[in-house]
Amino acid sequence: MREYSTLAAVDLGSNSFHLQVARVVDKQLYPLDSLKEMVRLAAGLTIDKKLDEASQACALDCLKRFSERLRGFPTHAVRVVGTNSLRVARNAAEFLVKAEAVLGFPIEIIAGHEEARLIYLGVAHSLPVSDNNRLIIDIGGGSTEFIIGSRLEPTKLESLYMGCVSHSLRFFPDGKITKGAMKRAELAAQTEIQGITTEFSAEQWQETYGSSGTARALGRILKLNNYGDSNKTEGITLEGLERFREYLLKAGDIRKIVIAGLHPDRVPVIAGGFAIMFAAFKELGIGRMLLTTGALRQGVLYDMLGRFHNEDMREISVQQFMQRYRVDSAQAARIESLSLALAKQLLVNHPDEEAVESALHLLSWAARLHEVGISVAHSGYHKHSAYILGNADIPGFSKMEQMQLSQLVLVHQGSLSKVSEFLANPISLAQSIALRLAAIFYRSRTSIELPPIKIQANSSSCKLFISQAWLECNPLTETLLRAEVDAWAELKINFSIRASYTKKSLV
Repeated sequence: MREYSTLAAVDLGSNSFHLQVARVVDKQLYPLDSLKEMVRLAAGLTIDKKLDEASQACALDCLKRFSERLRGFPTHAVRVVGTNSLRVARNAAEFLVKAEAVLGFPIEIIAGHEEARLIYLGVAHSLPVSDNNRLIIDIGGGSTEFIIGSRLEPTKLESLYMGCVSHSLRFFPDGKITKGAMKRAELAAQTEIQGITTEFSAEQWQETYGSSGTARALGRILKLNNYGDSNKTEGITLEGLERFREYLLKAGDIRKIVIAGLHPDRVPVIAGGFAIMFAAFKELGIGRMLLTTGALRQGVLYDMLGRFHNEDMREISVQQFMQRYRVDSAQAARIESLSLALAKQLLVNHPDEEAVESALHLLSWAARLHEVGISVAHSGYHKHSAYILGNADIPGFSKMEQMQLSQLVLVHQGSLSKVSEFLANPISLAQSIALRLAAIFYRSRTSIELPPIKIQANSSSCKLFISQAWLECNPLTETLLRAEVDAWAELKINFSIRASYTKKSLV
């Protein structure tokens, strides 16, 4: 396939239409623009499975607006996919003729399994690489996709003919949310899911993620209304769903639903979407579901790009950021090498080896990216770096990882008074000490020969062992190290410098 600098994907879903535009930089995608409109194509399906005139008109109006944004795109740089409603509509062919004429690009109706594959591709690229098996659930307007996969490869794909729009219309047609209607909706969803229970049971996966609108809406509702579990677990939990179920039954009517986190556009379909999600939790033994920004449209983009190989997206993103922000690679390598050596000393007795390994990866990336903010301004560059890393689109990093990366870069110099919560974590403390000291020792930005360095730390003290003779020959470094004593004292951590006389070099 010919390479393009910009790609676009259009997802003609049963509930909403999405347009995603992304820039291509060295086999990496960076979002440029996105549009979304509630069309509810599934609500326009008549008894004889035909799209009515009103739903077609609404869809065509949306596509007219999308066509303006896509004006000038080469045909092969845009891919448009239709999902469940267009799969089942008997007059889909006639509608597509009009839709393609309005949009200006061919529309491809994809099968349920293909939709599931593309959803997984989009979700997998939005998450850190992991060898764990992941269960992905995507509740659309007319169908729900279940996928199990590892890394970038899906291993099990299923698409069930039920969605938030169709389920809401079937079981809550008049907007009334009664106990009987909710029970019937849940049982119907469980019945559908029972057909895949063996293949998608909890023994088959280690992590669960929810993608698209229904999952994100439920996640927001649970979070903003404190419906999470007693441990304040992020994402969606069974306890949280049960509490929201009580709220829906108490409201009794969709017209009476007014709750934080629920957008008015989603109110008409939330009951049906909830019933499907609740049934999935019950039937598949899900205790906790995390949320992801990846979805079908992102998968379509990556499919166009031809990304079928296993690579750590985070590593690629770090390299791209270094190039984009013209990071001094030699200085970054010096900081990375020393900070990792110090961190390994500090974490040598930590009981969780996997956590340490992850921490060292994060520290490595922070060391290489800590100066991206210099491209904004040298003064206070660590704050600019932290802002960039916390708010930029960095493919492969979870939001939590981005915030950790941002905090670690922010901490690498300056006052510590505003980051006490971050430093309360022993691993974060070790990472921060290592990165701060590495930045001090290589303040000259040259490859100096360092003396042997030994370091020990706990929650209340940090001891740095280093040659006093070397410090006397490097008075600037000694001054900066002495300043660390005061900096850590703000957090009631006793930072001390001890004399060391060994001759073995650290690096």
